[in-house]
Amino acid sequence: MRAVDIIHKKRDGEVLSQEEIAFMIQGYSEGSVPDYQISAFAMAIYFKGMNAQETAHLTLEMAKSGDQIDLSPIHGIKVDKHSTGGVGDKTTLVLAPMVAAAGVPVAKMSGRGLGHTGGTIDKLESIAGFQVELSREAFFKQVNEIGVSLIGQSGNITPADKKLYALRDVTATVDSIPLIASSVMSKKIAAGADAIVLDVKTGSGAFMKTLDDSILLAQAMVDIGTEVGRQTVAIISDMDQPLGHLIGNALEVEEAIDTLRGRGPSDLHDLCMTLGSHMLVLGEQAGTIDEAKAKLEAHIQDGSAFERLKQLVQAQQGDADMIEHPERLPHAAKKIEVKAESSGYVAAIEAESIGIAAMLLGAGRETKESQIDLAVGIDLRKKVADPVQAGDVLAILHVNDESRASEASARIVKAYQLSSSAVEQKPLVYAIVSKDGVQRFV
Repeated sequence: MRAVDIIHKKRDGEVLSQEEIAFMIQGYSEGSVPDYQISAFAMAIYFKGMNAQETAHLTLEMAKSGDQIDLSPIHGIKVDKHSTGGVGDKTTLVLAPMVAAAGVPVAKMSGRGLGHTGGTIDKLESIAGFQVELSREAFFKQVNEIGVSLIGQSGNITPADKKLYALRDVTATVDSIPLIASSVMSKKIAAGADAIVLDVKTGSGAFMKTLDDSILLAQAMVDIGTEVGRQTVAIISDMDQPLGHLIGNALEVEEAIDTLRGRGPSDLHDLCMTLGSHMLVLGEQAGTIDEAKAKLEAHIQDGSAFERLKQLVQAQQGDADMIEHPERLPHAAKKIEVKAESSGYVAAIEAESIGIAAMLLGAGRETKESQIDLAVGIDLRKKVADPVQAGDVLAILHVNDESRASEASARIVKAYQLSSSAVEQKPLVYAIVSKDGVQRFV
C-alpha cells in the first residue's frame, strides 16, 4: 500500500477503505507518511469529502493513535457534553453538577482556552486551590462518590489529531466538515463516554456561521457516534450574541453559581436545561425531555445542584467558601463603562468581537504561552432586542491593565448593531439532530 495511491483515490472522489485510512493515520503518527503527503490527503478530503463510514473510520483511527480511557469502573451510563466553542459559554460549570445531582455521572475532561474562546479548566482555576489534575483512580473514585469530576485533558489523547490539526491550520484545510467532525469525535470517543450530547454553535461568534453548515457538521458528528455505537445528539444553539452577560474566567464562574441558585440569565438557564435534559434521557434517568427538564428544575429549586457544585470544588481541593460567597472570587481593580453612541434597539451583537475585546483585557490567550488574568472580563448590560438610548451603558469592562481598554471599548461599541425599530428575540435553539433526523425550529 502506498500513500500516493490513497491520495490519488480520494482526489478522484472514490471511497477509501478502513485499511487505507488506517495506513495514512498510523503512518503519519509513526513518521512513515510525511507532512506533505498528509497535507495532500487533507486537501483531497477538503474538496471531495467523506461519507459517514469513511469519517467514522478516520475518527476511530485518530482515537486509537493514543490513550483511550476506559470508564467502566464508574457506575452508570456516562454522558459527555461538548461545545464547539463560543463567547460566554460556561454551560459545563452549570451542567456538570446539575446533571450529576439528577443521577447521571459526569466524568469530564476539559481544555484550556485559546484566542477568544474560554476554557473550562481556566475558569475552574479562578477558584483558589482547585486541582485540575487527578490520577485516573482518584478521578474514578470521585465520580463514583459524588457523581462528578472535571479535570484537564491529560496523557496522550489523540496525538494524530493534534498533529493533523496543526498541519490543517497552515494548509487552509481547517473548515472541512469530515475533518472537523472526526477531530471533535475522536477526543470524545477516546475519553470513554457511553453517550454524547453536542452543543453546536451557529452565528457570528461560532466556527460555523450559517445554520445549514452547522446542521451539516452536527449530522456528521451524530453519524460518527452512531457508526461507532455511541448514542449522540446535537443541539444547534445561537452564538449571534454571547451567552449570558458575563465574559471572563472568574466572572463566568460567578454567573454559573447564580444560575445554579436559580437567578442566572434566562438564555444560559434555558440552554443548560435543553442540553441537560438530553443528557438525562441518554443516561436513562428520565424517559422524556419534559420529564428530564422537570427533574433538573427541581434540583435547581431545592438547592441540590448548587450543593453538588460545592461538593465538586471541595473534592478537588478548591475553596468551597468561594462558591457560597462568590464575592471572594478574583475581582479586577477597576471598572470602565462603555456607552452607546446612538439610540435604537439592539439588533445583533458580534459575539466574536466581544470575545476578542475580553482577550485584549487579558481574559483569553493570544498565543498558547500567554498568561491570562482570571479576574478581568466584560459585563454586557444590553442584549439583543433591548432598547438603547445614546449614553446608556452597553457594557462594563473589568480591568487590571488599562493599556488596551480603549481598544477593547471601541470593539464593543462596534460589535453592537442597532436598529431604529423594535427587534424580535432570536431563538436560542435552532435545531436538534439525532440518528432519527433533524428537527428544525426555524
